[in-house]
Amino acid sequence: MKSVHPIILAHGGAGSRVMTSPQAACLQAALQVGYHLLDRGSTSLLAVEQTIRVLERSGLFNAGKGARLQLDGVQRMDASIMEGDHLSAGAVASIEGIIHPITAARLVMEETDHVLLVGPLATKFAGYFKMERHQLRTSPYRLSYGAMLKRKGSSRNRHGTVGAVALDRTGTVAAAASTGGIDRMLPGRVGDTPIIGCGVYADNATGAVSMTGWGESIMRVAVAKEICDRLAQVKTPARAARLVLQKLVARIDGSAGCLVLTPKGRFTIRHSTPHMMAGWWDGKREPTLGDRFL
Repeated sequence: MKSVHPIILAHGGAGSRVMTSPQAACLQAALQVGYHLLDRGSTSLLAVEQTIRVLERSGLFNAGKGARLQLDGVQRMDASIMEGDHLSAGAVASIEGIIHPITAARLVMEETDHVLLVGPLATKFAGYFKMERHQLRTSPYRLSYGAMLKRKGSSRNRHGTVGAVALDRTGTVAAAASTGGIDRMLPGRVGDTPIIGCGVYADNATGAVSMTGWGESIMRVAVAKEICDRLAQVKTPARAARLVLQKLVARIDGSAGCLVLTPKGRFTIRHSTPHMMAGWWDGKREPTLGDRFL
């Protein structure tokens, strides 16, 4: 079987914020970690996991250490991961107190017969595997539930989900994402990130997708799976992504950004938001980084 040239893409969220210099440096470091694994023959699954771990640990993005607080003052995080060979997937939602939710998602995929674990029992699952913990960020302010309902609101342009897609030497694609949600979240809110087919999808027959953006709109269109389905029809990642993002905006005034990668190594980075922190690397020259890919 002919070896495929590997490639990795990663993002640090889409919205109204521009990428800072520390975020760009971290994103570059994450791409380098992921690509060097691919270059040494590691799987795309390992590459996307380790790439995201760099971003989670940094505290510079809305994931892992940097996850936002929900309105009750608690950090709750979501993550998912999927590989395109056997369509294996794992996810966690509303998990607390660990640095790397993406690794918890992979453990769900590999150590259980399930796809998604949620809440305190997802945290207990991570504890069983002795995952690295960190001190929970909390807010000293306590609101009544009625007050929380009044303060909630759309935060479509203030996101920070991190994600990655990769292609390894065997031609297998993988996708992953990790997030702390959006601003002004009700306690227990879960967005698109841990929902397979919405926040991520990977299939060697079509490609891999990792989403970021306004999760409620992404879920209503099941964007990641729809982009993969479009890849089978229109062939080019740029066109597939453009058509689905146009649908998202036209039908429900949604907003999102995506990484799309095919098993042949064709890819695109697209977004309907003002900015999307993202980059890619195929091992040649230096990683390409930016916050506008229109």
